[in-house]
Amino acid sequence: MATASSTCHNYPPENYHSPTFPFLCWPPQNSYCALYTIWDSWRYTLLWTLILYALFHLGATGIALSMQIGKPRSVWKYLLAVPVVYALVAGAEALFTGSVVGLILGAIYISGCYQMPTWIPFIWGWINVLILIVSSFTIQGGL
Repeated sequence: MATASSTCHNYPPENYHSPTFPFLCWPPQNSYCALYTIWDSWRYTLLWTLILYALFHLGATGIALSMQIGKPRSVWKYLLAVPVVYALVAGAEALFTGSVVGLILGAIYISGCYQMPTWIPFIWGWINVLILIVSSFTIQGGL
C-alpha cells in the first residue's frame, strides 16, 4: 500500500480507519470520513462505478426487452441471455474504468497530502457513466 511522503505531517491522522463503503459525508463535518490511501480511493471508485454501470446497463436491458413484447415465444428463449451479456459487459467496463480512475485519484490526493472526501469517488463514478453514455452516440455531420 502506498503511503505519503515524509513531508506530510499527520497524514493520515492517528487512529484512522477506512469508512464503511456507502458512507457519504464531507470531511469538514467529520474528519474521519475522508479517504487517505490509494487502496481506499480505488475501492470506493471501483464500487461506485460498478454500481452505476450496473444500474444503467440493467436499464438498457429493460428497454431492450420491453421492445420485444409481442414477439413469438421462441424468440424469448434467446432474449434471456441479454441481461447476462449486459451484466458481463458492464462489469468489464466498470472494472477497467473504475480501477484506472480510482488509482489516478488516489495518487493525486496522496501526492498533495490531501484528504479525499467520500463524495469524490461517487462523483467520478457518475462522470464515468456520463462518458460512457456520450461515447455511445455516433458523431455524424460536419461542415
